[in-house]
Amino acid sequence: MVDLYPLARPFLMAMDAEQAHNLTIAALKTGLVPGGSRRDPDVLAARVFGLDFSNPIGLAAGFDKNAEVPDAMLKLGFGFVECGTVTPRPQDGNPKPRLFRVPTAQAVINRFGFNNQGLDAYAARLSARAGRPGIVGANVGKNKDTVDAASDYTACIRRVAHLAKYLVVNVSSPNTPGLRTLQSRDALADLLGQCLAARTETGATPPLLLKVAPDLTDEDKADIAAVVLDSGIDGLIVSNTTLARPAAIPPALAAEAGGLSGRPLLEPSTKVLGEFYQLLGGKLPLVGVGGVSSGADAYAKIRSGASLVQLYSAMAYQGPALVGRIKAELAQRLTDDGYAHVADAVGAAHRKG
Repeated sequence: MVDLYPLARPFLMAMDAEQAHNLTIAALKTGLVPGGSRRDPDVLAARVFGLDFSNPIGLAAGFDKNAEVPDAMLKLGFGFVECGTVTPRPQDGNPKPRLFRVPTAQAVINRFGFNNQGLDAYAARLSARAGRPGIVGANVGKNKDTVDAASDYTACIRRVAHLAKYLVVNVSSPNTPGLRTLQSRDALADLLGQCLAARTETGATPPLLLKVAPDLTDEDKADIAAVVLDSGIDGLIVSNTTLARPAAIPPALAAEAGGLSGRPLLEPSTKVLGEFYQLLGGKLPLVGVGGVSSGADAYAKIRSGASLVQLYSAMAYQGPALVGRIKAELAQRLTDDGYAHVADAVGAAHRKG
């Protein structure tokens, strides 16, 4: 695949960050996407949640909020693509500007606020791709002004359960007021119970995952782990963006409200991932996301307990060829360490000997 991104990068970086993102989506919608023709190495194949992944590297939610380009992203080499977050009704999200690059830290701050075209448009696009190959997941949320949060999550699940390979309940965005309170023990148990019931009503059985924040106390993490094990959901995505502002973020940008993603999130999100792996005793598959920009980063997530890995922010700086580089680097590291399959390395950092 010819990597044209270095030529386009200066042009995109000179644009407003959200405008550049929208232009990227528009370009991908043309279908003129360079695809990797190489078959993924066998060492990268994984069976997780009952699904067969050709490789464990996925596109995190937030890039394709409206399910406009999942097939284009699969063509770029991702093993799976997560679309959303979608809400039942369309909403504009927070006022602009709301997306900020932090090039010196290879980071991004966003406060979008679940801007999306709504469930009707989202479901129509997923329905139109029915029967096509590739694992596409649906990330669901609530409208900002909805009081009964569960009613929004369940409405989305009922609509897309037959259209997505897996579902994600997003209670961890920092940009919808009150959303993260749904991670508290009683609220979470009630929400997950209603989401599972809604899935059952559809007759479909896509795996149901929960996406959590990195900014959790030890008590929060223990409570979430207990609820997750009791609920019967299928897995956990760790983690969403952080409200923290490490020293690497220049003061002017650190003052911007929103969630931080990119390289500074790698260490804290991987730490929380490892903690959940241990709290759950390896009983549920985990998806590791946050700060991944190399094969070494992906491998660190896997060794800390992730069966699958997602990325997004790093592509803004390194372009789509990053996906192939990460897969090649990860395959080499697995092979060098004597692993025949990526699953064999999951949680290796926590094993003695």
